[in-house]
Amino acid sequence: MYANLVIIERSFQHKLVRIWEDRVSLTKLKEKVTREDGRVILKIEKEEWKTLPSSLLKLNHLQEWQLHRTGLLKIPEFIGRFQNLIVLDLSRNTISEIPRGIGLLTRLQELILSYNKIKTVPKELSNCASLEKLELAVNRDLSDLPPELSKLLKLTHLDLSMNHFTTIPLAVLNMPALEWLDMGSNSLQQLPDSLERMQSLHTLWLQRNEIACLPETIRNMKNLGTLVLSNNKLQDIPGCMEEMANLRFVNFRDNPLRLEVTLPPSDITEEEEERELFGLQFMHAYIQESRRTDDQVK
Repeated sequence: MYANLVIIERSFQHKLVRIWEDRVSLTKLKEKVTREDGRVILKIEKEEWKTLPSSLLKLNHLQEWQLHRTGLLKIPEFIGRFQNLIVLDLSRNTISEIPRGIGLLTRLQELILSYNKIKTVPKELSNCASLEKLELAVNRDLSDLPPELSKLLKLTHLDLSMNHFTTIPLAVLNMPALEWLDMGSNSLQQLPDSLERMQSLHTLWLQRNEIACLPETIRNMKNLGTLVLSNNKLQDIPGCMEEMANLRFVNFRDNPLRLEVTLPPSDITEEEEERELFGLQFMHAYIQESRRTDDQVK
């Protein structure tokens, strides 16, 4: 009988301690809430919060979370109850997974989870119908995306740089509104012919990969204006790229191209010359030289 009373008393004490800790945490969190441009924001920087208490639910009117360098280990399971969230920025933490409840955030426009330890992305993310910006850079072991993410009809900006992708995911190729894509510093070896599906794309970063050749279908990317291919394994530049009328900036620097092409002297500044050295003018000169060389061989 006495033993049971001791157990009950200890349990009661533990509950009191938890209630007190939750109240203290909530008070601290309330101090971190600010209002900017009419938006209610929870902002924490360089302050340890490895987990977020359930008492945070009392602040479910929050529209934006900015938690950086807090050591946060996981996104709370109750994240889906923050129906007013527009921006969720949890970059530079130690988060290893994204809970499936993320799909309940139908008003979410920006999800920024760069510099974490995420290995997989749940298909439920495709239910975030308002999502326009998704950043998953520098998660290192991330190597694929669920095909369901092609349902993100409003997504225009996607950063997958510095991960472990060996191909461009099917989901990415089928995103209808995508305008800006960074897949630099991955392990891409080739680009698929279906690259041309990304008709809305205007900026494509593919630097620091292992790409050896470009598909002929790249000519059909009519809106592409910026293409960065530096530090790859390209041996040639396809002649069809002359047809890309909207292309304004390219970079072929640090590729083992089979031809050496020297641009004629011009009146441009040193800075412009440095930028142009492996840029658009270089690309056109290379294609012309390639044609001349091929004609001589024939």
